[in-house]
Order: sequence, then structure tokens, then C-alpha cells
Amino acid sequence: MRRTRILTAVLALAAGLIAGSPPVLAADGAPRPTLAAESYTWKNARIDGGGFVPGIVFNRKEKNLAYARTDIGGAYRWQQASRTWTPLLDSVGWADWGHTGVVSLASDSVDPNKVYAAVGTYTNSWDPGNGAVLRSADRGASWLKTDLPFKLGGNMPGRGMGERLAVDPNRNSVLYLGAPSGKGLWRSTDSGVTWSQVANFPNVGNYQQDPTDTSGYASDNQGIVWVTFDESTGTSGTATKTVYVGVADKDNAVYRSTDAGATWTRLAGQPTGYLAHKGVLDSVDGYLYLAYSDKGGPYDGGKGRLWRYATATGAWTDISPVAEADTYYGFSGLTVDRQKPGTVMATAYSSWWPDTQIFRSTDSGGTWTKAWDYTSYPNRANRFTMDVSSSPWLTWGANPSPPEQTPKLGWMTEALEIDPFDSARMMYGTGATIYGTENLTAWDAGGQFTVRPMVQGLEETAVNDLASPPSGAPLLSALGDIGGFRHTDLTKVPSMMYTSPNFTTTTSLDYAETDPNTVVRVGDLDSGPHVAFSTDNGANWFAGTDPSGVSGGGTVAAAADGSRFVWSPAGTGVQYTTGFGSSWQASSGIPSGAVVESDRVDPKTFYGFKSGKFYVSSDGGATFTGSAASGLPAGDSVRFKALPGTKGDVWLAGGASDGAYGLWHSTDSGATFTRLAGVEQADTIGFGKAATGASYQTLYTSAKIAGVRGIFRSTDKGVSWTRVNDDAHQWGWTGAAITGDPRVYGRVYVSTNGRGVVYGDTSDTGGGSGGGGGGDPAPSGACAVTYTITNQWSGGFQADVKLTNTGTSAWSGWSLGWSFPGGQTVSQLWNADYTQSGAAVTARNVGWNGNVAAGSSVAFGFTGTWTGTNGKPTAFRLGDRSCTVG
Repeated sequence: MRRTRILTAVLALAAGLIAGSPPVLAADGAPRPTLAAESYTWKNARIDGGGFVPGIVFNRKEKNLAYARTDIGGAYRWQQASRTWTPLLDSVGWADWGHTGVVSLASDSVDPNKVYAAVGTYTNSWDPGNGAVLRSADRGASWLKTDLPFKLGGNMPGRGMGERLAVDPNRNSVLYLGAPSGKGLWRSTDSGVTWSQVANFPNVGNYQQDPTDTSGYASDNQGIVWVTFDESTGTSGTATKTVYVGVADKDNAVYRSTDAGATWTRLAGQPTGYLAHKGVLDSVDGYLYLAYSDKGGPYDGGKGRLWRYATATGAWTDISPVAEADTYYGFSGLTVDRQKPGTVMATAYSSWWPDTQIFRSTDSGGTWTKAWDYTSYPNRANRFTMDVSSSPWLTWGANPSPPEQTPKLGWMTEALEIDPFDSARMMYGTGATIYGTENLTAWDAGGQFTVRPMVQGLEETAVNDLASPPSGAPLLSALGDIGGFRHTDLTKVPSMMYTSPNFTTTTSLDYAETDPNTVVRVGDLDSGPHVAFSTDNGANWFAGTDPSGVSGGGTVAAAADGSRFVWSPAGTGVQYTTGFGSSWQASSGIPSGAVVESDRVDPKTFYGFKSGKFYVSSDGGATFTGSAASGLPAGDSVRFKALPGTKGDVWLAGGASDGAYGLWHSTDSGATFTRLAGVEQADTIGFGKAATGASYQTLYTSAKIAGVRGIFRSTDKGVSWTRVNDDAHQWGWTGAAITGDPRVYGRVYVSTNGRGVVYGDTSDTGGGSGGGGGGDPAPSGACAVTYTITNQWSGGFQADVKLTNTGTSAWSGWSLGWSFPGGQTVSQLWNADYTQSGAAVTARNVGWNGNVAAGSSVAFGFTGTWTGTNGKPTAFRLGDRSCTVG
């Protein structure tokens, strides 16, 4: 998967647990967000897959324990009972967004509870943070982190080679990590806690995909690319003596140590002219199998070979299944059957057309058969059948001519693994999914094996834009690489992505607010139109006509009534049209590259933003006028939206840490903006159904408020904010788009960069700051309260309240009341719901903290204002009972 945006956030990397601790109140007394004010349930809008899976790892000791790594979307663990994948890195936060890129993964064959991940997305400046090694003793449920003094490249060229990270199968406290960028080979002897460079390893690699690339992306040295142990050369508790290491160097690709890493030598007699993508050792028959390509992948590769090295004799044998002259691809995917020594399989990973190829040998590479072959060109005979009914979009809606077929067997097939406990099961990764079979051995019997997606739960799309119309489908998405989807049911995989045309990446979409059947999307396409329209809420599409000079999607806006559209494409200036884009005219008064949006009431009012300046059109996009509003972010990392139902009500989020950064609100069509106090940073803004009794729609944002990064909700027009996610659900970077659902209170759709569309539902019924509780809970038994002022400043304060069940029976809900003696007012309260009338305050439990056992306590806190004196309440009542005050 290719990253769709380059982030500019400055990372603050720190060792320790990935999940952070709750922040303290800002010293200036800015409003503190409510932390976990009610229970949110988070799920994915199901797409199943959608990105490149470069690595699949089976544990060699425990059956059905398997992991998958993705290039930007984290790591996953296989759940055999449900045949689904569980995400393991959702706790990666905003500051460490690069750690959602997984360059390698290792499962401990001595202690299957242990798993390791080498993380980091880019080795160039696109990711300003260094890489890290994550270690888990509970199969990825929680992690500890060791930061590295160099970067790792989960989304860099060569990311399908590997695995670069490996655990010694005899002494599992020893691990090796192959580094890119000339940083060499690294070793840990304390189970991944500390790392040091193997100083005597002789070669740091030299292969660069494109040495002339000034961005540093394609010009990075791909470095050390795999580590393989010969477990037969060690015993339990002692370090394995023989270790093989693959290096990105076409002349010196494979090295070996026979003394547990004390010394290293280039393996004599090895082939040259190719990169060794994989090195897989079958210690039973004593063969090291190697898959070679002339390029580092995952996209490139025009020639390749397979070789076999006899570890006992040092003999090299070219076991390639086809002549070198007949390859137009490299080899990468490589696996052996641990149940049947001598059975080996490999993939032609870069065979894009007409399909990938999978090769199988049952005699150690002496002879091979293919997954498919020509009968008489262009007709094919397949040893497999494909069933993509669980992910029907994998056909891409295509109808190709032979020898192409749909769905394809795959492409970018660098991950290939036979289950070490089950010869009939194999999984392999592609650029879009994980495929698998559970009757692989039918291949050898002359039958057909069945290939199906084995990817449910693994969501790997990068999200550029989201929309939740007031009618029709609840969710429309704009995605990188696979275009986007119309979800009529969030729990089901849509039948097809957007087609007619099928953009490689959809960059922006919009619907007409008063006519949601009218939808427009724009995107990238190598050849063809870059704009498309729908008149049935995105179910069917037809292409528009590009104005001259368009090279990419940019942003697009639909008039409130669908009568016209304004488009800011890449490659040319802002354009407008009436109807469905059969012809476009250039807008005046607004610069090229501006972000455009529409007013949601007035069909002739459109807005734009570029480089710190806001623009307004009142004539349908023909002419724009720059606003006099000042103090807005100077850069272009800005997203803004107009509120449905109110003309001229605009919210703008964005900025950068070296300048203006936050959330602004305008009620006069952008003539003036007011910055919201207490919102330190904001990157997205969206609207959803109003809370019960609220007169304004609910706001949602990915932001930093009072020192806390998260997903926030406000039911009172931004006066107070509730953090609705938690430290276990952060998903790295969430700065592309957000929207609430206009039909379901509390539901929010969040964009991620590699974890798909995440949506959250609340247990709150929509009562706002005092909401959701119904009648007051009336627990029985005695109670005690401790009221502590933890911070105080001029006109404001923070207090914590501890409520203890001193009775003999458990509470199934609670409601605590008190009166302030000095006219204090609660500004914001967390870990409880509340209402205040005059001096009287009532705090009620939220869904997750209603049950309080006898002898146990529950706590909540709040910020408030005061004038004159800030005396403590002297009496508290739990329902109809008085509590002891401590």
C-alpha cells in the first residue's frame, strides 16, 4: 500500500508502554477533556483487506498461532475459532504514527506467548521518528517498546523481503534484526529489551532502487533483509551456532556464522547478479532454499532464479522452475512443508500480467508444477478454483480478455506460508488481501485446490474522505488504492468498490445536502477521467469530463441542491460547472490547489482555503473573494466543513506545530473566525446527530485538547469536549477525515491511514452532559465521600470526588448529589454524567462504572469556576441517603 499523505507532525518518541497515562490539567486552567465519559464500542466498517500484506508468520511450536504484518496498517493475530484476524497495534498513538508500519515480525517458537515486531514506516524524512522493536509476552495483547537509533521502513521499497527480525529457536533470549540505510545487523541477548550492532558483520548492503531519487525514498540502501537459523546446530538453552543472513547486495547476498554470531563469512560459491529476497531452511533435509530477484520489490522485478544450498556439502544447485530467459518476474514468496521435507513452494511475485504464478515441488526443487499454465495461448488451465464470495469486490468489476482472469490469483505475492502443522493449509499475501487454501494437497493428486480470502478482521485501507448522508447509505468512503465503497450495512463487505470509472485512489467526495442521491467523487487514474457522478446515492456512477490540464483528483464540492459543482483538481486551477460536468469553466479569485467545500443551505455559496486565506463564492463558484479573516493556519494542512441546516456556519480545523494550529468557527460565511479556546490542535471536523435536548449538532474532531490527543465529541458547540476513544484505540494517524452520523446519536466515523474506516457507537442515549441516565439510581447501603480540590487558579479549579460503598451490598448504579456553598459552576466533568441547577449538582454513573462492590470505590473529577470563595460542599447524598464526608 502506498501512503496517500505525507505527515508533518513532529514525533515525540519515548520508551515504555505504548499506551500512555492520563494527562494532567494544563497549568493555565484550560478546559480538561472528559476521559472515557461513557463506554464506546469500536469496530471497522467491513471491507476485509484492501492493502499489501508483505509477511505471514506461523509459530513453529503451537498449532494455529499465526501473525500477519502490513506495510502501514499494523500487525494481526489469527483467531482459529472464528477464522478472523485480531488487530494488535491499535494502541499506537498520534505521536508514534510511524509505528503502524511493520517491517518484520517474529513469533517465539520456544515460548509461543512471546511475539516481536520491528516497526517504522519510512527511512527518509517523511517519518521524522526512529524505528522501534515492540515486544509482547501475551501474543500482542500488550506491548513494551525499545526505541532504535535508526529508522525502519515498513512502507519502503524492499518491504516484502524478509523476515528481517528473527528469534533464536534454541536460546530465545537472542534475537537478530537486519537494518536498512547502512545500519547493519543488530542483536539482542535479553529478549529484545536492549539492542547493539553486530560490529563484525561485514556487509551493510548497497542496493538502492533508484540512487537518483532526491526524496530518499527509492534511494535508501535496503540493507540487511533476512535472518535464518539452522536449529539443528543448537540445543535447548544454548545459542544456535549456524545463522544465515541475507543482504541487499547482488554480488554478496548471503552470509553465514557457524559460531553463534562471533564471526561471519560470505557463503562460498553463491550466485551473483540477483538479490536474495528470502532464505528458508529445511533442517530435516539440510537445504537452504533461496528466492532471487533482480529488484527489491514489491512492485518491480523482471528476472529471477531459485537456488538450493546443501548445508552439509556446500553445493549450490539452480532449481529454477523456468529458464532465466523465460522469466519476466522475480521470485520472492518462499516456503517449505514442515510435515513433508522436500516440498517447497515459491511465487513469481512481480508477475502482474496476466497473473501471479505459484510453483510447487515435492522433490526439493528437482521438478516443479505451476498453479496455472497455458493450454493453447491465450487459454489457461488452472490447478485452482477461486471463491471470493466473501469479498466480491476482489473481482474489481473487471471483465478481462484471456489470458487474464478475474479474480486474479494475486499480485505482489511476497508472503507465502504453508502451515507447519497442516500440509493442506497455505496462506499468501497480495497487494489487496490474504488468500488461503485448506486443500492444498489436492494439487499433488491432480485435482484443484480452492483459494478463498482468509482476511476477515484485517482492514488495511488508507482513508482520504468520509461522508454520512442524511438518507440513503450511512457511509460513503474515499480510499487510497481501491477507490472507495458505499456501505449500506457497516457489518457486511460491500459487493463492489466504486466503478465506472474505477479510480486507483479517490481523493475527495461530496453529496448534495438537500438531495443526497446526488454524489460526486474525484480521484487519481493513470488514464481516463478524474471525476464521476451518481444520481442514486453512490450505487451507480458515470464519468464526467475533465477540464484541460487535470492530473489528479484534488477536492470537490456539491451544491446544497446538487445543481452545480466546484472542483479543485491537481494540475490546473479551480473549476465550476452546472449539471454533471460535461463542461467546466475556470473559477476566478481563488488560487490553484485550494481546498473547496460547499455551504449546506445556499446552493450558490461555496468556500475555499489556501495558504492561510479563506475564500467565498456567492455565484456558484464562478468568482471567489478572499476573506479578511486573519490568524488562520498559514499552511495547507487544513480541513473545513459547513454545518448542515444553517447558512454560513463554518468550522475549520488544521495547522502545524510551528504556527497557528487549532479549531476555528465562523457564523458569517467565513468573514470572521473565532478560535476555540482549549483546543490546542485539531486536524478534522465533522457533524453528527444532536444530543437529546441540544439545539446544535454534535461536533467530532481528531484533536489535542488540554494535552490529550484523541477523538473528541462536543454536544454544546465546542464549549466542552469528551474524549470518546481510549489509549487502546488510537490507530496512529487519524487526520484525514471524520464525520458523525446524522441519524444515530454518538456514532462517529474515523479515518485511519492503514486501519480502514473505524466507527464508534456510544452507550450514552444522547442526553448530553446530563444525559442518558433516566431516573436516579437508588443503591442501598451506606456511603462515604472524599472531596479534594487538586488544583486552583484565578477563577477556576479542579476537584476529584471519591465515592465509597461502605455498605454490605453491591450497587448496580449510583447518583450522587451535593450543593456548592460559594456559587461554583461545573465546567466539565469526567467519568460521570452530571446536571447542575443553581448550586445543586447531581453526578450519575456512566455505563462502565455503575457496578460498585461493597467496600469498593468509584471516582470522578471535574473542572469548575468560582467567584469570591471556593468552599467545599459539606453534605453529599446518594439517592435518598446521606454519605459520610471525609
